[in-house]
Amino acid sequence: MRLREILSTYFKGDKVVWGVIIALSVFSLLAVYSSTGTLAYKYQEGNTLYYIMKHFILLLFGIGIIFVTHLVPYKYYSRLSQLLLYMSIFMLAITLVLGTSLNQATRWLTLPGLGLTIQTSDFAKLALIMYLARALSLRQDKVDDFNGFVVTLVLPVVVVCGLIMPANLSTALILFVTSFVLMFIGRVKLKYLFIIGFIGIMIIALVITGIVVSGKKGRVATWQNRIENFISGESEENFQAEQSKIAIASGGIFGKGPGNSTQRNFLPHPYSDFIYAIIIEEYGFIGGVVVLFLYLFLLFRAGVIVRKATRTFAAFLSIGLAFGLTFQALINMGVAASVFPVTGQTLPLVSMGGSSILFTGFAFGIILSVSRSIEEESKQQANAEIDKNDNEIDNEKK
Repeated sequence: MRLREILSTYFKGDKVVWGVIIALSVFSLLAVYSSTGTLAYKYQEGNTLYYIMKHFILLLFGIGIIFVTHLVPYKYYSRLSQLLLYMSIFMLAITLVLGTSLNQATRWLTLPGLGLTIQTSDFAKLALIMYLARALSLRQDKVDDFNGFVVTLVLPVVVVCGLIMPANLSTALILFVTSFVLMFIGRVKLKYLFIIGFIGIMIIALVITGIVVSGKKGRVATWQNRIENFISGESEENFQAEQSKIAIASGGIFGKGPGNSTQRNFLPHPYSDFIYAIIIEEYGFIGGVVVLFLYLFLLFRAGVIVRKATRTFAAFLSIGLAFGLTFQALINMGVAASVFPVTGQTLPLVSMGGSSILFTGFAFGIILSVSRSIEEESKQQANAEIDKNDNEIDNEKK
């Protein structure tokens, strides 16, 4: 009973969302340990715990971020959203010029003085969704203002996605779709949404044309090869997808059991991009369905939060962040199952990765902050109603 009181005192907000976080964290520890054991033995002088301990510390730090973030009233995130958007645009621009390159993609930025390397697109995703939630909540009485729609909503989406796209097309597309869905939920007119969709397609075409004309075809060639390999299905040129399918097929209904994966020795990035394939191989179809439903249940609970919300910013913020996390998870799972071409998207809170876990923690924490505030408002209203009834009874007695 004592433990339950402590948990209810300090861990507030939607208990189901907390359950999803804990379940995903457990899957993360099990899958990362299994998928990195051989790698650690080979490159860390036999220390098979090297990568899992590193991941465990990052995961604890991410959960710490969730805890701290969920205690902050969500109204403060509205005030921070504009500043964070400007910071993200600046950081994305700096990353394109001075960022660290890997596989012909410049996605990482080393923070001066801290020595930390982050993927700036993770920060930008969070900042843009927060900004859109604020902008949409403030424009509910101005949905017919086209000029305001372009300046306030379209321009930030175009700038952020445009800066992300040269190095990370899949992240830019995921963020663009998330923004599109959030605008639809925010009652933006369909004709305006068609316009922003058209603008997005034109920008993609212009960026690709610009890269080709400039002679820097590295990333365009990568996109083209991935799509061609996905369509052709040739095993020699589609090695990652083939190994992933083997892992999934060999998992069966109940899987091989924890730590018994064989494809981790052949599958590139089994701890990040293809961790879902390792989960299915070891925990079977049942394990894969459980992970899938955890993300879908997160989206469902965000819908419950929206239904209870009394303020539009709270509703847009929670559903926007939850949709973004769920959509990214579905893309990652789709890649593992060869439904989509290889994208390089991680499985939120499950895959090994620094900035991904940290910013996913912020997203979960903000969702919990909204639900916590809604619960407190409901309690205050209930107490006020009780006090009102008590006063009426006292007046009648007098």
